[in-house]
Amino acid sequence: MENFQKDLSIVVPLFNEQENVQSLHGKIVQALEKIGKSYEIIFIDDGSSDGTAEKCVGLKPLKLIKFRKNFGQTAAFDAGFKNAQGKIIITLDGDLQNDPADIPMLLEKMREGYDVVSGWRWQRKDKLTKHLSSRAANFLRKILIHDNIHDSGCSLKAYKKECFKDIDLFGEMHRFIPAVLQLEGFRVGEVKVSHHPRLFGKTKYNWKRGVKGIVDMISVWFWRKYSNRPLHIFGAGGVFLFLTGLAIVIWMFVVKVFFDASLSEKIWPLIGIFFMLVGIQLFVSGLLADILVKNYYKNHGRMNYNIKEIVENN
Repeated sequence: MENFQKDLSIVVPLFNEQENVQSLHGKIVQALEKIGKSYEIIFIDDGSSDGTAEKCVGLKPLKLIKFRKNFGQTAAFDAGFKNAQGKIIITLDGDLQNDPADIPMLLEKMREGYDVVSGWRWQRKDKLTKHLSSRAANFLRKILIHDNIHDSGCSLKAYKKECFKDIDLFGEMHRFIPAVLQLEGFRVGEVKVSHHPRLFGKTKYNWKRGVKGIVDMISVWFWRKYSNRPLHIFGAGGVFLFLTGLAIVIWMFVVKVFFDASLSEKIWPLIGIFFMLVGIQLFVSGLLADILVKNYYKNHGRMNYNIKEIVENN
């Protein structure tokens, strides 16, 4: 049983936010003092090249985690989660676009039995290009992931600390944390939150992060569908290609033997053999992936299921 020292942990990644950091800290303290729960504030300086770290000097209460260089928002969140000591972890961006005053709404929603509550910026204050790219990403996410979240890109979220007991974050996975946790069996909710225009600093979102996000989205989709049975997708694809190639080869054999047709200028025999070889390779890849997944769960001391509780009535 974990011994939590605080009720709430506020985790905020920062990268070149020197104009915002002091105001943000003041707004967080103001919002949390009204709640009346014990709390800690964790800022992660993600290798800022401006005066962000210096602006944090003297802010209380504050735990400042400094990265040696810029590792990205997902890494910053992961470091914050692993250093948090609160029963509930609240995350938000460091650009003042998320409003700390909305934190009580997330906590109220959690009282309905949710393990995760995600903010929904239903009235976005971003530029049109960012708004449209976000819409496109959300549309693709709904097709692949089905996490029932309107706005996965909103950093204002609340999690129970236990959600991250066996979770490590990589790439741009912070957008899909609710989806990953939903795969583990945690209950995910959503509330509408306010959103403010950026007043200082520059947005860190660009097309490169968008591409990385799509790649990670596909990774989440695969993990959601086939993490427990990779042989089903690789093996099924391999068997299909092998049988297709075998059918082509047999047909070419029939054409050659019974109809005396010349195959020297036809590409179909090569296609058939190619399909058979690729099919064998896919099937073997499925077997290897199946072994790796089983070893993953075994080495982590867990299985591919998550028990919420065990109730005994004697």
